[in-house]
Amino acid sequence: MSWAVPRDDSAGEALWWGDRCVAITLRRVGSEGKPPVSPVRRLISPNRQPAGNLDPRVDPGAVRRVEVTAGSTVPEEAARRRTFAIISHPDAGKTTLTEKFLLYGGALAAGAGAVKAREGRRSATSDWMELEQQRGISITSTVLQFPYRDRVVNLLDTPGHRDFSEDTYRVLAAADAAVMVLDAAKGIEPQTLKLFEVCRERRLPLLTFINKWDRPGRDPLALIDEITDRIGVLPTPVTWPVGIAGDFRGVVDRRTGDYVRYTRVTRGAQRAPEEVLDSGQAAAAEGDAWLRAGDEVALLGEVGADHDDELFRAGETSPVFFGSALTNFGVALLLDAVVDLAPAPSARPDEAGKERPLDAPFSAFVFKVQSNMDRSHRDRIAYVRVCSGRFERGMVVSHGRTHKPFATKYAHSVFGQERETVDLAWPGDVVGLVNATDVRVGDTLYADDHVAFPEIPSFAPEQFAVARVRDTAKSKQFRRGVAQLDEEGVVQVLRDLDLGDQAPVLAAVGPMQFEVAVHRLENEFGAPVALSPTAYTVARVTDAASTPPLRAMRGVTVLERADGTRLALFESRFWLDRVAAEQPDLVLDALVGNQLAG
Repeated sequence: MSWAVPRDDSAGEALWWGDRCVAITLRRVGSEGKPPVSPVRRLISPNRQPAGNLDPRVDPGAVRRVEVTAGSTVPEEAARRRTFAIISHPDAGKTTLTEKFLLYGGALAAGAGAVKAREGRRSATSDWMELEQQRGISITSTVLQFPYRDRVVNLLDTPGHRDFSEDTYRVLAAADAAVMVLDAAKGIEPQTLKLFEVCRERRLPLLTFINKWDRPGRDPLALIDEITDRIGVLPTPVTWPVGIAGDFRGVVDRRTGDYVRYTRVTRGAQRAPEEVLDSGQAAAAEGDAWLRAGDEVALLGEVGADHDDELFRAGETSPVFFGSALTNFGVALLLDAVVDLAPAPSARPDEAGKERPLDAPFSAFVFKVQSNMDRSHRDRIAYVRVCSGRFERGMVVSHGRTHKPFATKYAHSVFGQERETVDLAWPGDVVGLVNATDVRVGDTLYADDHVAFPEIPSFAPEQFAVARVRDTAKSKQFRRGVAQLDEEGVVQVLRDLDLGDQAPVLAAVGPMQFEVAVHRLENEFGAPVALSPTAYTVARVTDAASTPPLRAMRGVTVLERADGTRLALFESRFWLDRVAAEQPDLVLDALVGNQLAG
């Protein structure tokens, strides 16, 4: 964890159980004439629950003591980080894979299984929202950090449904790579093709995991062809299945030629035992299934579908892995690949295109805002991705948008809904700043040298509905809730230039965003809401000069976002195209998502 690395003026020791850090003692020495600080002992149990003593399942005899070296540099710590997002279509197994990564990283001791909307089933660590647990789907993005080998993994779990693609788009801005999860029976599905194209547009290194190979599915070569045709990147299989979909025996590691054979464990609650066989042993054990896999691997070699690290990091190829998250088959190989292949954090360009060096003074940008994660405190947390320098809790930084000082006293590392005070973070890490009321998505925070990172653009909404509070006595709660959801990006809130806040228009990519907005307004803010759909279907950015002629047209209106951006709404794309052709002087600029498939 991030607190397991001492500051430059500290030293200490860590206790390790196997490959898991279970306790850390930090001894701060005095600085600037201050007396030494008493040692601080932090204990963490294997199942991530707060502990005053070591978890009873930890064998004291298996605990080893390791000195923690003081004086880590920013480049050294950044090189240890791997920050990546997981994207997929709903039901492809993304959240189940996320749980298995946590299992293999030691962040879950046991019990990581399939995630489904079924009464009595445990909810996923990453799906903390009540509506997520009811539906068994991911509605909001979540940050999870865990150690693996000698690296620190920052996993950004994203919603799978197309309706929440804007939230995923924001998360991808904070990631250095992405894992694309495909269902072996369905391949690439139209609903999430937009998200995959966003990865390609951003040239984000993309690893592909073809999941559910333990169930009936398509031919593996057909799936590889589909990735090439529909995504536009060249798939380069690193592992290849032995046994057809539904008869999964194991995988061939194309890098070594070895056969990795798996053994099922009950409900996939523990690591799957692996047995590595050479080609002779594999042929004797698997017969025709091995011969068929060998022929397909030879064909891949003939067409040049081999991993190239430079092309992968440029976003032109995608290493492919086969497996089953439910049974844990292939999970370890995929997680190893994230650590070995995904790039570490690097210098990030500012809005002028100039790269901010990793060892420059602290800088970060906000990619997500979430309120009411702690229902008992009604708090608000801003997720920031550290881009350069070293973050220290309590440091005062500058808020780029307001140019005001910003104190970071309440800084947390986040593990789904759980939190833990974080004192130190490095490039690639995600820090949650609690009650950061003035911070918005896309804002830059920095120390010393001024920097502004590019803003995260809003997605093009496709559905629009007028929101009204059903109980006028709850008008204040309604306005506060609508403003909060707007700041979080749950929906875009548009206001009539004449009516203001009386009847705001909620704009969304899909109808499930409206459902989430209504649920949260009613359950978190106590404001019952009625939504009235409108006839508008497409939006374009316009300006003040174009507003009067547009508002005078039938089938067109102009509304304004909280940031002052004006959106022209049209009842049909045909009408938009006609207006743009007949009056080319009008400003009608496309938003993100207008140009992408979906």
